Amino acid sequence: MSGQSPLSSWKSYLELCKPNVVAEMVFTAIVGMLLAVPGMPPLALFAYSTIGIALAASSAAAINHFIDQKADAQMARNKNRPLPTGKLSSTNVIVFAALLGVISMLLLVFLVNTLTAILTFASLFGYAILYTVYLKRMTPQNIVIGGAFGATPPLLGWCAMTGEVHPYALLLVLIIYVWTPPHFWPLAIAKQDEYAKVGIPMLSVTHGPDFTRLQILLYTVLLLIVTLLPYLTGMSGLIYLAVTVPLGLGFIYHALLMRRNKDNKTAMRTFWYSIVYLTLLFAALLTDHYFKITL
Repeated sequence: MSGQSPLSSWKSYLELCKPNVVAEMVFTAIVGMLLAVPGMPPLALFAYSTIGIALAASSAAAINHFIDQKADAQMARNKNRPLPTGKLSSTNVIVFAALLGVISMLLLVFLVNTLTAILTFASLFGYAILYTVYLKRMTPQNIVIGGAFGATPPLLGWCAMTGEVHPYALLLVLIIYVWTPPHFWPLAIAKQDEYAKVGIPMLSVTHGPDFTRLQILLYTVLLLIVTLLPYLTGMSGLIYLAVTVPLGLGFIYHALLMRRNKDNKTAMRTFWYSIVYLTLLFAALLTDHYFKITL
């Protein structure tokens, strides 16, 4: 890390946190918080919960950087990360990750509630250790199994406000869980050669891109069905329904385009659509919560 300016060093630590990924996770957690209460949640509890969950997610991201540093050094899209470039040392990263994790747990245990802290720690451990160390390199279903850990933020947010695991919160987890494979597999197709080079058995590597494209299509159909459940169970109303159906059909359309075009450009367009899709879907859930329209 020698020779780095304070600004450059700060940016390296920020990069460890995967801010774009963490921002999406925190957004879904915040939606979970707001859906859990009829009006607005207590401001202090809301703030402590948001910070605690964000720090835990950032800690998991930093641990992921540490564990994947050798593979990252061989991948074009990751070789400029702080560890492969030597901007930060392994010790820097582990200490930083531990610090974030400890602060997160202290905040959640003492200022939110113990159940949220336990669930958050389980999610952190599951992603940073079980997924990154074992599942990622063990099976082509790594994303399917490991997706459970990344799907928890709305549950964490809901639990932070209520201290309980509610069926509606689990429904939000289910949506993100089913969304994760068709979100990530297009990227795995576009970066197939890089994953093969470092020995990570993504589905596109072990079963080929055509099989993976079929799985993406099947999952987008399943996702459309799952996203109808908030309306069918009475959790959400017509505003949510009016948004989720065209969003889901758009995802299926992109999956069909991938089956027809079979190029990396279409795969990456599908990947980016999936991010917009989830953001708009959770925004629709939130809008519907405060301006609910039913028949």
